[in-house]
Amino acid sequence: MDTGYVLDFSNRTFDEFVIDSTGLSILEEKYNQGSGSKANRLRAFWAQEPNYVVAKLLGDLIQCVPLDLASEEVRRTYYECSKAVARLSGDNEAHELVELIPNSQEREFSLLAREVRESIERNEPEVGLDRLHTFTVKYLRVLCQKHGISTEKDKPLHSLVGEYTKALREGGHLESEMTERILKSSISTLDAFNKVRNDQSLAHDNRMLNYDESLVIYAHVASSIRFFEALDRRVSSLQNHC
Repeated sequence: MDTGYVLDFSNRTFDEFVIDSTGLSILEEKYNQGSGSKANRLRAFWAQEPNYVVAKLLGDLIQCVPLDLASEEVRRTYYECSKAVARLSGDNEAHELVELIPNSQEREFSLLAREVRESIERNEPEVGLDRLHTFTVKYLRVLCQKHGISTEKDKPLHSLVGEYTKALREGGHLESEMTERILKSSISTLDAFNKVRNDQSLAHDNRMLNYDESLVIYAHVASSIRFFEALDRRVSSLQNHC
């Protein structure tokens, strides 16, 4: 859009397209921004109309791009626009993920939590998988230390969860078989997360995991941490009353 054009539309065909997509005419005077070019009118439309309307038009526009003939740069732009459509339409699950709260006052921990949150806010969960893994390891180490479990540096994430689960069971802190099963299922989930971190994140020179699967991993890991947090809060409360 740097030259004022939008794809290969003429003024007439662009107006017809916007009307078909949103029921609004891009030629209305309120969109007459700057030079009044198609690009400037589209920028004015984005600024003035509600998110869901902008999402509808943007989603329809990117469908005009023939991806089978597109360059790598165009494909990247298409990908970024698709994420913007999801975010603006309110369908973006990433923004519904719980904020990860450190369970210690360590400054590095707070920085990690912020980096994880920022990757979600930028709608780039695939970029933050490495930081999410590091956060989760630190989180589990703090939990294990509360129960006297050794947390040597080379102990993998799933082993920390396994020993934490065992400590809770032996301490009589689990009231249901269901709770123990959920904790045990977290062991295999976080074992798989180790592989994602090593082979499909920015931790190494890897090809990053795709957006949709990254979002699923974020949701499951965040859910596990939320479960650990609630369980630890209850255990701590019981111990304080003893």
